[in-house]
Amino acid sequence: MSGYAWVLEVRPGYEEEYKKRHDEIWPEMLDALRSAGIRNYNIFRHGLTLFGYFETDDLEAAKAKLADDPVNNRWGEWMGPIMKIEVDPQTAFPFLLPKQFFMK
Repeated sequence: MSGYAWVLEVRPGYEEEYKKRHDEIWPEMLDALRSAGIRNYNIFRHGLTLFGYFETDDLEAAKAKLADDPVNNRWGEWMGPIMKIEVDPQTAFPFLLPKQFFMK
């Protein structure tokens, strides 16, 4: 099991809407994440900054599955206008943060 993290932003004025959308996340979106092998997915917010953490056994397979998933694509289109998303052009996935420390 490996853990991965990303940093994105909420557009100013959309903080509560971002929270509301995740409080009401589509069950089929959760199914898409689980089907892709994503688990223990957490998102934290500090001001406009979002910090996400998730675990998966096979990152490349998870990214490929989500890229082809119509529910994930619909979710991305719905969330896009209220977020600033910086995507790695080589992977078409948000930039992942390099791990600096791990405590067992």
